[in-house]
Amino acid sequence: MPNNSLNNPEEGQQQAKKYLTEGSYREAAEFYQELIKTESDVKSHYWYFGLTLLLQGQEMEAQTTWLLAMMEGEPEEIETWTGELLQILETEAKRRETQEDYSVAWLIRGHIREICPTQINNLLGLIQLTIALDKFTGEDLPDWDVLELVEEQPVGSIPSDLLLSVLKNCLNTVPLHPSSLKLATVCTIHLQQDPDFMQVLLQTAKDVGYSRHQPQQAIGFAELCLRIDSFNPEVLQHLATFYQDAGNYTQGIEKAKQFYSLMSSLPDRIFGMQLVLRGLMSAGGYWDEASHALDEYESLLLMLIEQQPLNLHPVPVSRLFNATFFFPYFRDKPQHTKTIQNQIARLCQLNTQIYAQEEAERYSSRRKNHGRERPRALKIGYLSQDLRSHSVGWLARWLFQYHDRTQFEIYGYFVGYKPRGDALQEWYITQVDSAHTLNSNSLAIAEQIYQDEIDILIDLDSLTLDFTGEVKSLKPAPIQVTWLGWDASGLPAVDYFIADPYVLPDSAQNYYAEKIWRLPQTYIAVDGFEVGIPTLRRDLLDIPANAMIYYTGQRGYKRHPDTAKLQMQIIKAVPNSYFLIKGLAEEESIQRFFYQLAEEEGVECDRLRFLPPVASEEIHRANLGIADVVLDTYPYNGATTTLETLWMGIPLVTRVGEQFAARNSYTMMMNVGVTEGIAWTDEDYVEWGIRLGTDATLREEISWRMRRSRQSSPLWNAQKFTREMENAYQQMWQIQWGQ
Repeated sequence: MPNNSLNNPEEGQQQAKKYLTEGSYREAAEFYQELIKTESDVKSHYWYFGLTLLLQGQEMEAQTTWLLAMMEGEPEEIETWTGELLQILETEAKRRETQEDYSVAWLIRGHIREICPTQINNLLGLIQLTIALDKFTGEDLPDWDVLELVEEQPVGSIPSDLLLSVLKNCLNTVPLHPSSLKLATVCTIHLQQDPDFMQVLLQTAKDVGYSRHQPQQAIGFAELCLRIDSFNPEVLQHLATFYQDAGNYTQGIEKAKQFYSLMSSLPDRIFGMQLVLRGLMSAGGYWDEASHALDEYESLLLMLIEQQPLNLHPVPVSRLFNATFFFPYFRDKPQHTKTIQNQIARLCQLNTQIYAQEEAERYSSRRKNHGRERPRALKIGYLSQDLRSHSVGWLARWLFQYHDRTQFEIYGYFVGYKPRGDALQEWYITQVDSAHTLNSNSLAIAEQIYQDEIDILIDLDSLTLDFTGEVKSLKPAPIQVTWLGWDASGLPAVDYFIADPYVLPDSAQNYYAEKIWRLPQTYIAVDGFEVGIPTLRRDLLDIPANAMIYYTGQRGYKRHPDTAKLQMQIIKAVPNSYFLIKGLAEEESIQRFFYQLAEEEGVECDRLRFLPPVASEEIHRANLGIADVVLDTYPYNGATTTLETLWMGIPLVTRVGEQFAARNSYTMMMNVGVTEGIAWTDEDYVEWGIRLGTDATLREEISWRMRRSRQSSPLWNAQKFTREMENAYQQMWQIQWGQ
């Protein structure tokens, strides 16, 4: 029990507070009990006594102490006393927060909320603590009326640093919860003058839209940014992408055009037109406008080539790496396209090696002696963002599965990696000797490759991913190769492009910057595909059982009107035929596109069927079985879709061209031993389409050969293909070092 210190109440208070500060709550409580006996009219003794009980875990006793102390007061007195109690609790909560004793601070702020549920600053502090303790789910915001209270507060009444900190932490913790966007919205009136507010919103939008692949939610945060600055180029740029990724192409195109109109420098104008083209082509029904845009875009690229600017900022350089991505969808003129592409790629590489000069020189210095002694297995590094449930992921998995681990050490560089519940992505992580999950920092990626002393770096993305162009330009590995994901990039730092006898014509080396390395039979092979249970039926599509079904399944980028016209001519010429159209695009514009072509070619629109997406790749493949004949696209063929078609044993009509993108189906058909359906002219395309549609016996014979090819074709022998790739790696190394 307290001793003679209570003969002097002031000293007693000091001693009690000392015990409280030291954490001796029982001793502090005893002092406050004695102080209440000697000074029963001093209400602060009750407040502190209740606090000591609370800190001992006696919450009910603490509440009872405070309530009893207020029972006999008048309303004005109770209001004053409540303010005193809240101030004491607030002071102790802040002290605990300073000590990072978040559990106790959370407990105290919870009681402040019970006493005064509308005290917004306490609620914001409570949210902070809930996040720090990993208890925050997003539901606390509406449950505690935080959203309404923030909205009701006068501007300037909430400390902006506190509000911004709470918002930032909420968005970092649960960015996809509906309450997070609502909180950001009600914060706008309070924080719109804060220069950091828009950056918090924009960073969240980028995280949600790009890393978490939720463009619709990202739009909400980006639109809030436009409320603050309606002509902010960076916001418009991202918003255009989010709308396009969400399938709202009208808005995506509009925002891209706004962005383009604000650009003044040539690299920025090029990027702006890229965004416009991306929207127009993704929608799939704007080919006339897209064609005009491409002409303007090409003129901008030629101006850049003429100017040859050096010392460009890294951001525009990164954007330029995939500058010629769109050309093969419009034109089958590889010599012209590659000339532009190679010049742009060279310019990008020069600029990268200027602003990353230290890294470029360091990597170059070690390359000179990299392979002098090589007693160990070759280190092969695979660089990609698509080693997951993606076309690249589905096709490359066999190579990883069959690699000879006694001869090769396999390194995986999973760029832009995010946990997404993707079983195939996690499978890849387990299939490499060393897995690096990396963000989009190209210099950090290059450094990791350099530190790992990779012998041969295999790029799987090429022009489909911009920032890895910087990685390859710095050449962190002595041998660099492009395979699978797209056509060659044209970078001088890339040594080889993997092809085969068919996918590129003999003349291609004349306009390729890289050395074309032709594998003996095919540049890709798989052991097959998983096939699910089909969800398509003729009766559900209102198609007669004896009808002839043609099918095409490609995204809007590949819907070239000239080829679509040829497809309409086939449908017109084959009685009782129907055309199933599937692929990512804007539903209204793609239907308008095909209906207009059908009317121009004299085809009844009720013979067209537009198919929605399905739940999985396995179901998609199973649904291919409804088709009698698949009509390929041109000048950009199918690739994965062609492999799936051949695996399912469905006859295919393909138009062969000169560029890599126009010869994918050709090489695959040659490798399964089927030449029926290979067209070298537009006339051939129509003739094969009609012949296959009217000759059931020929279709059956082709299907039989395709099914038989599963046991004999190099296209379906991934183990043999892996040995051929490994032989290529060994030969590349021998050529490099003369071993």
